[in-house]
Order: sequence, then C-alpha cells, then structure tokens
Amino acid sequence: MGCVLAVAQNSPDFAGGWIYSRAMRIIGGTAGGRLLKVPKGYAVRPTPDLVRQAVFNSLGASVTGARVLELFAGTGALSLECLSRGAVHAVCVEKSNRHAGFLRQNFETAQLDAARLEVRVQDAFTALPQLAGRQFDLILADPPYGEKNVGRRSTSFAQQLLDDAHLPSLLGSDGLFVLGHTKRDTLELPDPWQEIKMLKHGDTVMRFLSKRCDGAVA
Repeated sequence: MGCVLAVAQNSPDFAGGWIYSRAMRIIGGTAGGRLLKVPKGYAVRPTPDLVRQAVFNSLGASVTGARVLELFAGTGALSLECLSRGAVHAVCVEKSNRHAGFLRQNFETAQLDAARLEVRVQDAFTALPQLAGRQFDLILADPPYGEKNVGRRSTSFAQQLLDDAHLPSLLGSDGLFVLGHTKRDTLELPDPWQEIKMLKHGDTVMRFLSKRCDGAVA
C-alpha cells in the first residue's frame, strides 16, 4: 500500500456545474439517506452531496476503522459520512457555536454512538497545537473559500492549513489529508505535503494529500 491509505485511482473526476441546495443527506453506510440540517443563509457552505460522494468513492474502504479529524467542520457532513461508513472516532472542530449546534443535531439524527464523536467549539488554528500528541488516519477540511490570487501567494484558510507547522504531526504516517478549496485559489504545497489525487467539480477542488515518506523525492 506504500506510504498512504489506499485511494481508488479508477474513480472518475466529477465535472460540470452544480446547483447549490440546502438539502443535505448522509450518502452511504449505516446512516445513509438521513437528512442533515443546514443553517439558512451563506455563513456556512456545506460540502455538497455530489462532491462528498466523489470523495468517499475515492477513499473507499480506507474510512473503515479510521480516526478522523475534521477542521472547519460546519454541519459535520464529512465526519458524519465517515462515521456512517465505519470510522471509529471523529473530532470535529468548528468555531461557530451555532453551527456546532447543527452538527450535534445531525449526529443525533444519524443515531450513531455518542462516544464516537468529539466536538470542539474553537478556531481551527487554535485547536491544532492543542491536539498535539494525537494522531489521525484521515484529516478533512473544506474551509471557507479564498479570493483569486493571481500574481501573489494565497492567504486563504486552505493555504494557511498547508502552512501550519502543527498539522503534519497530527496525521499518521499512512494517513491522508483531504483539502477543499476553490479553483480560483492557487495553492502552494510546502513540505512535507505531496499530492496523491485531485478531484474537480465546478468551482470546487478536492485534493488528496499525504506526507512524503522518508527519502521520497519531491
């Protein structure tokens, strides 16, 4: 399997536009089909069903038994999908107490074991150093989108996560970091990150990243 969790390489990239909908659901696993509550307005941008389906098609069976960390968790759609598909535990970090409330309601709706979820209501970049000493098999983040950054380095949340010195130590040696961002936001991959796969859908890009193995060539 090499240095990272297996990622299905034969699943097609999704293409074309999508119509934004406030109706969300858990797609697969034991809680598949259950509807998720989403706050009204645009303060939160949940990862759409079609995008999540493509991500989890790529992750495949590697979600089973995984320890998951979701940053900028919002309604918790990504973590709940993981738990529904057999992840053993998920830590969700969401700054908004209101959005965290929706996350907890969605977890209750999914009827999953309460011991499998930990919700931290705090800023993601504050949480990262506080999580030192813990390791995760899968880290997920689909933060608010950044602006177009032609001719300058990105300052988006996605780039800040890539640059954060604490994040790599939280990911297991065989783990994956799945990061969402807008295609207009051009990111740089600093050490130790390397790209395994990229999915594109409309304005959305989902990147599958791992840590370089010792001795790997960039």
